[in-house]
Amino acid sequence: MELQKIECDFSICKLDSVEQVDFSQEYMFLQKTSDEISFVCESINIPSNAVSVEAGWKAVKVSGILDFGLVGVIAGISKILADAKIGIFVISTFNTDYIVMKAEEFPKGVQVLEQNGYTIK
Repeated sequence: MELQKIECDFSICKLDSVEQVDFSQEYMFLQKTSDEISFVCESINIPSNAVSVEAGWKAVKVSGILDFGLVGVIAGISKILADAKIGIFVISTFNTDYIVMKAEEFPKGVQVLEQNGYTIK
């Protein structure tokens, strides 16, 4: 399986509303539940109304469009990273998945994934 490095720094935010979100950003992921509004964005685009911010993340994207019938894509990646003691934050979109790791763990994460058969570009 091929993964693609995303060449920017990410922050994971908690927002009080979506009013300040710039929906024209290349990368932004918004999740809303009855309890919270979570927002992942490039660190240079953190909304001014962020209630809490966890900065310092990097990401890889699963290349290609994934069929909804595929099973175990995230399980395989997350097991490899968990065995290497690397925490992740996973984001799924309609087409694919993104695996987000703390920036200081990212080089090791890429390395262990490559050692376990993943191609990373």
